[in-house]
Amino acid sequence: MEEARENFSGSLPPPVDTAVRFAYLHKRKEVLFMSKNSQAPSQNRMGTARMLPLILSMALPAMFSMLVQALYNVVDSYFVSQVSEKALAAVSLAFPIQNLLIAFAVGTAVGVTSLISRRLGQGRREEAGAAAVHGILLGIATSLAFAVYGAFFTTPFFQMFESDPEIVAMGDQYISICCVLSFGSFVVVMIEKILQATGNMFWPMIFQLVGAMINILLDPVFIFGWFGLPAMGVAGAAVATVGGQILSMVFSVVVLAVRPHEIKISFKGFRPDWETIKNIYAVGLPAIVMQAIGTVMNMAMNAILSGFSTVAYTVFGLYFKLQSFVFMPVFGLTQGLLPIMGFNYGAKNKKRLLSALTQGCLIALVIMTAGMLVFLLLPAQLLGIFNASAELLAIGVPALRIICTCFLFAALGIVSSTLFQSVGKGTYSLVVSLMRQLVVLVPVAWVLAAATGQVNAVWWAFPVAETVSLAASVVFYLWLYKREIKNLAPGKA
Repeated sequence: MEEARENFSGSLPPPVDTAVRFAYLHKRKEVLFMSKNSQAPSQNRMGTARMLPLILSMALPAMFSMLVQALYNVVDSYFVSQVSEKALAAVSLAFPIQNLLIAFAVGTAVGVTSLISRRLGQGRREEAGAAAVHGILLGIATSLAFAVYGAFFTTPFFQMFESDPEIVAMGDQYISICCVLSFGSFVVVMIEKILQATGNMFWPMIFQLVGAMINILLDPVFIFGWFGLPAMGVAGAAVATVGGQILSMVFSVVVLAVRPHEIKISFKGFRPDWETIKNIYAVGLPAIVMQAIGTVMNMAMNAILSGFSTVAYTVFGLYFKLQSFVFMPVFGLTQGLLPIMGFNYGAKNKKRLLSALTQGCLIALVIMTAGMLVFLLLPAQLLGIFNASAELLAIGVPALRIICTCFLFAALGIVSSTLFQSVGKGTYSLVVSLMRQLVVLVPVAWVLAAATGQVNAVWWAFPVAETVSLAASVVFYLWLYKREIKNLAPGKA
């Protein structure tokens, strides 16, 4: 109802009866959403509301749902670790392929979000709706490509890093199921981002909560064989994962179909528009590559760490599970920031654009500082969640303490990349991500491993890479400010 009040332009009838008043507001809200020209860009709350409350109202639901996702990551690995340490190693090895799948799903959706928010800021509502339709169909098409990979080509991937046939078999089972049935993930992620682009953060939060909670509930059922079902082990964890994604997708489609939204989504008479697809991938492709770089980085780091031991790359996988409690809320923050920045850039409001950037950086720094302190003070307790052996603790404790020193630099880099994406400069984000995850990180890790022969030295590659990439982000920001942001209208905060 608060959103209806902010966007309502008519006068209310006398408050004769509360129920009548509510019905009147509800009806006017539906008319407001369905009318093509009912809301000018200047009336949208992303262009008028106080910045900090606006960021919090849009980011907190996403941050909360991201925390639930992080909880799922840890709970999933916790259950797998109860099967065996080899099972945990198999899931750790599967992470790069999962990351690649997420890269295509989220990257494409980021391109759609950026385009929709800019079109809404420009008052081009029909084009925003067309972008949403294209995004959903692009997501489905991409999931079919992953289904083919999962059905026929997963085994060689695991054989590149591991000779133990048991670990290879478990990893192959896990990732095959996740890829073949990945359509649920692609569709629900796209619908989440479409709604976020309009400023609606509530339903995306619910979609993620539904998927994560179903996943967590199904994990022990399929992994350990509860209620008379056969114990499926690692394969059961994959079944629980795709089960949560598919049920969340069904729920999101129902909400999209029956609830009023700020943009109209219709597949009737659809014809692909190559200009729209080009605009989507102008931001989406760099975003895909940015996240896909993580797959290459994980593969390279697994190759370096496997030269020390299986436990070394298992620690690396566990680090990514644990750091999600810190990074996921920041990613949730950027989900709230992206449409705000994109809208105000489209509306040419420099003051609100920079205000969103500044306050986003401050919030991210607070989150990352808290996370860094936990990693520094409680590394053994964090690893103990996964039934850690003495060898795993010996490698993992210093690893967590060293890597977390880069969290503050990462906070600023993540928010800067969001700014670049929101104004259509996805290439800037791509270059920064290449530096922090590949161009600097992997060579430095390799040199440290070869020069010292000590696995603990490898972890210092992370702080080095984040420092260099943050410097690049500052350079890109200054360049962007001088060429484009500086010339925007001053605007109002």
